[in-house]
Amino acid sequence: MADYQHLLVDVRDGVATVTLNRPQSLNALNPRLIAELSGYFGGLHAGSDARVVVLKGAGRAFCAGLDLKEFQADGARRQVGDMLDAQKRVRDVILAMRRCPQPVISVVQGAASGGGFALALASDIRLLTPDARMNAAFIRLGLSGCDVGVSYFLPRLVGASVAAEFMLTGRFLGAQRALSLGLASQVAELPDIEAEAAALAADMLAATPLGLRLTKEALAFAIDAPSLEAAIAMEDRNQVLCTQGEDFGEGVDAFIAKRKPRYGKAGKGSNGGAA
Repeated sequence: MADYQHLLVDVRDGVATVTLNRPQSLNALNPRLIAELSGYFGGLHAGSDARVVVLKGAGRAFCAGLDLKEFQADGARRQVGDMLDAQKRVRDVILAMRRCPQPVISVVQGAASGGGFALALASDIRLLTPDARMNAAFIRLGLSGCDVGVSYFLPRLVGASVAAEFMLTGRFLGAQRALSLGLASQVAELPDIEAEAAALAADMLAATPLGLRLTKEALAFAIDAPSLEAAIAMEDRNQVLCTQGEDFGEGVDAFIAKRKPRYGKAGKGSNGGAA
């Protein structure tokens, strides 16, 4: 979907800055924005110009969750099948974020509630402003606190007890608590975390295209690996795959010469990895 209404996509030097652009609604997720996010992340592949994605929100919030005003304005009570289809459309955004080969860095300011919380959790790295507040808002709206992947990500990131604390109550998780739990990598004012996102992206681009996406893939599998042996088997496979491309030699040469690597198209188009 190239004709975006609620997304701003800027790709420069291998980094895509993707901005949720409904600031008047705190970037709440309406059907159009959901479709645009699904289309963007679902369209990413190993050969995309973007090798790293920075996800942010316009204005004073990251994402306030589902746009309840638009949801109510749609009219009468929906049938179960219609509701399930709508639920799956939001779910597909989260799945696409995890399946795309590009690492995703979220810059979270202000509210990240409900679906916005899920977007942050589905990212690989979270950078927060001091006023960032995240919560599983679903349970405060007459729903279950488990929605669009939150019940999968949160216990794995902060442990079962802390996840239960926030999912059973809908309480807000502040930036400093998120940092202390390891849910956030850094808390700082917006210009500082935007600079940190750019620095992280630059460091990631120093990896080979294949090595970067295989690392994201292996990290995802390792979380659910049934044993140490299974995780190491994935690591062994990835290392051998990486040695087979021309970029491996260039990476070694650049490291020894203390210069920036100049990777060719070979690493971008090879088939090992999450794409």
